[in-house]
Amino acid sequence: MTRETVRIAMNGVTGRMGHRQHLVRSILALREQGGLDLGDGTRLWPEPVLVGRREHALRELAERHGLTHWSTDLDAVLADPAVDIYFDAQVTSAREEAIRKALAAGKHVYTEKPSATSFAAALDLARRARDAGVKHGVVQDKLFLPGLRKLKRLVDGGFFGQILSVRGEFGYWVFEGDWQEAQRPSWNYRAEDGGGIVVDMFPHWEYVLHELFGRVRSVQALAVTHVPQRWDERGKPYDATADDAAYGVFELDGGAVAQINSSWTVRVHRDELVEFQVDGTEGSAVAGLRGCRFQHRAATPKPVWNPDLPATHSFRDQWQEVPDNEEFDNGFKAQWELFLWHVYADAPYHWDLFAGARGVQLAELGLRSSAQGRRIDVPEITL
Repeated sequence: MTRETVRIAMNGVTGRMGHRQHLVRSILALREQGGLDLGDGTRLWPEPVLVGRREHALRELAERHGLTHWSTDLDAVLADPAVDIYFDAQVTSAREEAIRKALAAGKHVYTEKPSATSFAAALDLARRARDAGVKHGVVQDKLFLPGLRKLKRLVDGGFFGQILSVRGEFGYWVFEGDWQEAQRPSWNYRAEDGGGIVVDMFPHWEYVLHELFGRVRSVQALAVTHVPQRWDERGKPYDATADDAAYGVFELDGGAVAQINSSWTVRVHRDELVEFQVDGTEGSAVAGLRGCRFQHRAATPKPVWNPDLPATHSFRDQWQEVPDNEEFDNGFKAQWELFLWHVYADAPYHWDLFAGARGVQLAELGLRSSAQGRRIDVPEITL
């Protein structure tokens, strides 16, 4: 077995998501398992090069995990021919310029979403990557959730018959930051810093809907700022200028209609933080992060509306669980493995910067729909 070292510039991994999901649970987890076996006698050994603006944070992170390569000089890292891949988990407003530099340096690019702050910029990045001849990918982690993989198994198996509708509920209460510390950074609630739940979540909904049910043909959305004032990391109040809840209706190819509520101002009364219910002519299913329940047409009860009598049975107990049937690895790690296979073994991979641009397009059109109070068609992207 030949070990080949792949150096990955990881920008923004001092943040919560970049650190926990991408560095620790993906790249370091790959190292713990001895690297990635490509099946041809080669084992890839990922060597992260931590990049960021805060020297003390990078040093502390490197020492904590026994890493030796880190830098606050992105240009110098990108100029290093030993660095093969650039990964970006920065705040969205800083991402576009850094990815442009990485593409100009001839690096393969893998990035968190959204890939840019505007559709025009996201599409420009995708075209630059294509013209540069490098491999490129965008994180689309929810496709790898066990619950959604089970749901896709039902879709692919024809369980639903004709799919009629999709209903999604996502969110939880994010504390304002005054009497309890907020679970999300304050920039998420400032539009001028690239914040907002539409910008954050509509790119997710685009790829989930596109991959499982069909391309989004139109969007009608209402974006709202329910909590107008919050407190930042220093305990100082600030005006929330970005939307913290969004209510969207999406028309899909094939005629199905999706309704998805996204909110950081909702208290959870469901089994998981995100749930999707799919209803079809032959059956229905409800999927969350890990579980998926279904009810076939033949097993569907016959409810009768009668508000004068109490319900005598539990509707939830009438559904069955989709079995695991396989081992589910961390979704971020699973996609990292596929991207590395794509770069070093030329394996097929379609979650690229063009797919990322579709997500930014939907977010942009969703905000426009909310501002104008109308339904907006979603045109196909010209590559």
